[in-house]
Amino acid sequence: MRLSPRTSVNTAARPRVVIIGAGFGGLEAARALRSVPVDITVIDRHNYHCFQPLLYQVATATLAPSDIAWPIRGILRRQSNATVFMADVTEVDVEQRVVHTDPLAIPYDYLVLATGATHSYFGHDDWAGMAPGLKQIEDATRIRRRILIAFEKAELSPDPAERQRLLTFVIVGGGPTGVEMAGAVAEVARQTLPPEFRNVDLRQSRVILLEAGPRILATFPDDLSAYAQRALERLGVEVRTSTAVTAIDERGVGTAAEHIDAGTVIWGAGVVASPAGQWVGAERDKAGRIKVGPDLAVPGRPEIFAVGDTAAVIGKNGHPVPGIAPAAKQMGRYVADVITARVTGRAAPAPFHYRHQGDLATIGRKAAVVKLKRIHLRGFIGWIFWGLAHIYFLIGIRNRFVVALNWLWNYFTFQRGARLITETGPTVQVSTDAVPPSAPQRGR
Repeated sequence: MRLSPRTSVNTAARPRVVIIGAGFGGLEAARALRSVPVDITVIDRHNYHCFQPLLYQVATATLAPSDIAWPIRGILRRQSNATVFMADVTEVDVEQRVVHTDPLAIPYDYLVLATGATHSYFGHDDWAGMAPGLKQIEDATRIRRRILIAFEKAELSPDPAERQRLLTFVIVGGGPTGVEMAGAVAEVARQTLPPEFRNVDLRQSRVILLEAGPRILATFPDDLSAYAQRALERLGVEVRTSTAVTAIDERGVGTAAEHIDAGTVIWGAGVVASPAGQWVGAERDKAGRIKVGPDLAVPGRPEIFAVGDTAAVIGKNGHPVPGIAPAAKQMGRYVADVITARVTGRAAPAPFHYRHQGDLATIGRKAAVVKLKRIHLRGFIGWIFWGLAHIYFLIGIRNRFVVALNWLWNYFTFQRGARLITETGPTVQVSTDAVPPSAPQRGR
């Protein structure tokens, strides 16, 4: 059947569940409804699901994008009650219960908003072009290109000051993303690449981690936070706490105390929810997340649910539920249970209760911090646990095997196999005397 603009794509008599977003929460909801008599439509602007916790490894050339991303259609191919559309949602008509995309209008009986979050620059959106964040595959490959191009330009530059600027990397934000990125960039610059360059000593690279708060990994206990800082400093990372960024320009980063000349700036300081709350006219918190009820439904709209980074949920301890993958998966599964109960006439489940499974962050080779209730792991044991946990949550045996093999190869050889600069962009421009005849030629 040929679909015309604003044509309904689902006319079945069974309840229609539309899930916007195929992240952890959205996919978990879809898969949990596989045996329920409903028709599911999953809408995402991309055709893939991305394992975001490992995006920084794509950005630092440890893994390829295909190692941590899977086609949504492939994931749901055996689920006969699920249909997948790659489309941008333009609006939601809550009165008519229709999701509008271009060119389709998709009706729903239940709507699950799992649209995630994007970078927050705290009112300085003009910084985005100079300090990319890390939320999607495109972000990771863009950052990888910037890092690798910086090394290539430094190899060609005849100006010592410009070389040092190119070899200075600033990561803004001392949460898990910033810590993991800082450690990975330091390893690439100081361990992986130096033997391959002749005119510049990459071991002179500077990696600077800026955190506005008093310590990095603020959600971790003090002892694990202190260990992470020591581990980063052993890698050569300059950790600067209580240092807020006041400006970002083409030449680097400004703080209250100085301007740091840097060739590459990476943002990991904050996120803001997608505009899903605006689509449905829901009350939102300062980060744009929808304030949901105990059943994760939008107050006054029991047929609309929000999960993951789209939802503002307060746990029993009075603290917000963190925006991490396990929380999103728990929310997605819970919403599927609520929908199942309504469709089948069963009793509604108890109010949502988030079960925190722990906090993990890695700091390069053989170093990680793990908090599991009262158990604290660090160092090599923590690193092994971190690796096993991430491999477990990957989708598919192939990807688990490939990622594990890549990590073993990287561990024993110090090599990274995804160091290709493939995106289009400006070429490296240097003068004809960029590499002076007297440039040092260091044998390796």
